[in-house]
Amino acid sequence: MSFYDHFLKQLKDGPLAAWEKDLPQQIQHGLDPNRFGNMTKWQQTIHALPDIRPSHIALNNASITIGDANDMDESQRNAFKQQLMQLHPWRKGPFELFGLYIDTEWHSDWKWERLKDHISPLQDRHVLDVGCGNGYHCWRMAGEGAASVVGIDPTAVFSMQFQVIQKYIQSDNVMVLPAGIDDLPSKLASFDTVFSMGVLYHRRSPIDHIKQLMDCLVSGGELVLETLVIDGDENTVLIPEDRYACMRNVWFIPSTEMLIRWAERCGLKNIRIVDVNRTSIKEQRSTDWMSFHSLKEFLDPNDSNKTVEGYPAPKRAILVANKP
Repeated sequence: MSFYDHFLKQLKDGPLAAWEKDLPQQIQHGLDPNRFGNMTKWQQTIHALPDIRPSHIALNNASITIGDANDMDESQRNAFKQQLMQLHPWRKGPFELFGLYIDTEWHSDWKWERLKDHISPLQDRHVLDVGCGNGYHCWRMAGEGAASVVGIDPTAVFSMQFQVIQKYIQSDNVMVLPAGIDDLPSKLASFDTVFSMGVLYHRRSPIDHIKQLMDCLVSGGELVLETLVIDGDENTVLIPEDRYACMRNVWFIPSTEMLIRWAERCGLKNIRIVDVNRTSIKEQRSTDWMSFHSLKEFLDPNDSNKTVEGYPAPKRAILVANKP
């Protein structure tokens, strides 16, 4: 728990004080070795990382950059790579640590480029990133001047990957927690900007998810919602029979017009779709750092416009709106 001690102390007198009582137990549950068989190995990996002070840090590059190749010799870098490989799979990124390039499954920088000019400036804002993975976008938000960034994701290995990056950046204003949105106190109303990217279609009730996100925002705060969409009118929504692109937990994929209607029903204002983009096999793909199947294997080998199940291939939209 010591990794989180400073953050937990900050909660006491801040806008997230309502979370102080439950969060320690949630963290303990989120990193419980009895739930995750590799947890002890992951923790040993973190503990064994070399203590090196990076020569520089850059959060505004496509790759979150820590140090350079001169901070390590080649043998150290090879050993370092083997350590970080213990935290496979690396899905969000990329990162570059001491000359070691972590080529993650997703080019998360491409998504950031698509949205960054369409949102309110993050300077001095308090930000929540729901489903943040290992925190790649959290660092990009900090690079834009956010006063604080809290990322939440229940996948334990992503919290371990964040601990790697935080070991060398040592930021006081960025934290990734092994928790989900259901762990947040209700009616928190503490964040100026809330991001939910790649989460909505995994929720059994999209309306309830949007309302949960709104509850996290201060009045006038901004929601940035990125999700899978399909072509169609305001009455169109895809409910997969079983899997979608090999994913079991996909419940609702709306058209952009339906997505806007959901946002309107929740009471959001200034609703706009700022980007629609077909996901390519260059943006999401297998790499040495994520060696499992990826988008290429999820598409029909004879028709890349369809998933292996016969549904429309993944297309993603970004909605931006404000809480009244």
